[in-house]
Amino acid sequence: GLANCINVNTTSPDEILDLAKKLEIDLVVIGPEAPLVAGVADLLRENGILVFGPNRAAAQIEASKAFAKTLMIDLGIPTAQAITCQNIDDVLSAITKSGAPYVVKDDGLAAGKGVVVTDNQAEALSHAQLCLLAGNKVVVEEFLSGEEVSVLCVTDGKTVYPLVAAQDHKRIYNGDLGPNTGGMGAYAPVSWFTKIMQEQVIAEIAEPIVNKLSELGNPFIGVLYCGLINTPQGLKVIEFNARFGDPEAQVVIPLMKSSLTELLYAAANGNLAQIERPEFSGSAVTVVLASAGYPATSSIGDEISLKISHTPQVHVFHSGTKLDNGAVKTAGGRVLAITALAESINQARNLAYQAVAEIDFSGRQYRTDIGLGK
Repeated sequence: GLANCINVNTTSPDEILDLAKKLEIDLVVIGPEAPLVAGVADLLRENGILVFGPNRAAAQIEASKAFAKTLMIDLGIPTAQAITCQNIDDVLSAITKSGAPYVVKDDGLAAGKGVVVTDNQAEALSHAQLCLLAGNKVVVEEFLSGEEVSVLCVTDGKTVYPLVAAQDHKRIYNGDLGPNTGGMGAYAPVSWFTKIMQEQVIAEIAEPIVNKLSELGNPFIGVLYCGLINTPQGLKVIEFNARFGDPEAQVVIPLMKSSLTELLYAAANGNLAQIERPEFSGSAVTVVLASAGYPATSSIGDEISLKISHTPQVHVFHSGTKLDNGAVKTAGGRVLAITALAESINQARNLAYQAVAEIDFSGRQYRTDIGLGK
């Protein structure tokens, strides 16, 4: 209803190149991680097409937890201690050494669900075994406690501009209980995240990573997503992504008062320093509605009732949906993201949940504590 939808294999560099040439595209913005890791940006750039998104080698910052961890250690960037494991015996040795709670990560891409944090050793080993059977290495990390925050940084491989900080809610149930998901909601800005912290993230985390990747011959052009935790020892990196993370993007981008197009174009062109840092105002809250069974499974084909009052302060972002003979139905785990904008987090929260109450489908799941007390 909003755009020309073209049936194309997004992880095929050749298909994307052919499409970009056919449509005479001036700028390609790559959203998901899979096309980045498949090398879509590489082929487009080789053919003179401007791209916002890192090349395959730079995207390893997300595609390989072990690669990212090695970079951080080399650069002295604060992060959890970790051991990369090749087999289940290594995993058992590592978790025995680290002690509970156990943090076990799939080294490869896992759509935000590759991490298990548990006090149950059997559960930790079971997750590790699944990762190993998929042909991936396993990273066992030290458990870190504290408030999490996501800082998305736009970069042209030289200059780094931060976007407004957001906080994601990863666990499926209220109170941060249950298994990890790709994100059940988010809010921005984050009240405790100070200007000093923001500058620290740029100077001590994002810029060193960007500079190092450039030194290695793989300039990072796109969004370096810094997933951080505020520990008693200060900010530490949990993970990097090579893209706009969701649901953070759903609260960050709507608060942008400056031009998103200008920002992405300047980054792709290598001219980021020639424009001002992006500006933000207001507050935003996003609540994710997930399908029955998520995150273990996803119920598909449930009809969605979307009879919500239209207001410019509320946006409904479709994620796991499809059109079936005019009816909107579920087609994935995280189905919809409801974003509301207001002056304060509390006002935005109220608006978001008013909209959530007007949306219905069988077995829908959502948290009722997104942004609560923030």
